[in-house]
Amino acid sequence: MTRIKLNVLGISYSQTQSGAYALVLSEENGSRRIPIIIGGFEAQAIAIQLEDLTPPRPLTHDLFLNFAKSFGIEILEVNIYRLEEGVFYANLLCYDGDKELTIDARTSDAIALALRFKCPIFTTDNIIEKAGIVLDPDEDDANKIAPPTPAPSHDPKNAETNSYSKLTLPELEALLKETIRNEDYEKAAQVKAEISRRY
Repeated sequence: MTRIKLNVLGISYSQTQSGAYALVLSEENGSRRIPIIIGGFEAQAIAIQLEDLTPPRPLTHDLFLNFAKSFGIEILEVNIYRLEEGVFYANLLCYDGDKELTIDARTSDAIALALRFKCPIFTTDNIIEKAGIVLDPDEDDANKIAPPTPAPSHDPKNAETNSYSKLTLPELEALLKETIRNEDYEKAAQVKAEISRRY
């Protein structure tokens, strides 16, 4: 079975499940995408790493990274090896300096750890065939996928997100520091996205 390397393309609010997010992975040398529905906590853990935010205290995945590094354990790669009834199954290939060991993990946790350990993510051609979608090349991925995208217009959060455009860069930088200090990472990611949009 051919292995295919994947990259994390981004996160967007799920259009099908309220309160959920879609994590989108893309094949490295192709146009297919794999959307995986994940919960808010997992989306936050991934978005924090994608946006290069540093929380004041380590979150669960950061703690795992610190713990593993302290004992000389590395994650060599993440493998999404099975898709059954819409559920993706993943494992971590770990190395302690002496032997390799494979550990089962939820796919969302595995991706959050892959980003922190800077290790590759793989799947099989069979899973890409089953779950992969091809986006229209004329469509702008950036408009579809961003960690995280604003909520729909009827959501009160959307008005707050739009208000960021009225702030100056120094005000946005100060707000970013405040949201991180308060551990409001969803809001921090939105502020960071507005800062990035201006550069």
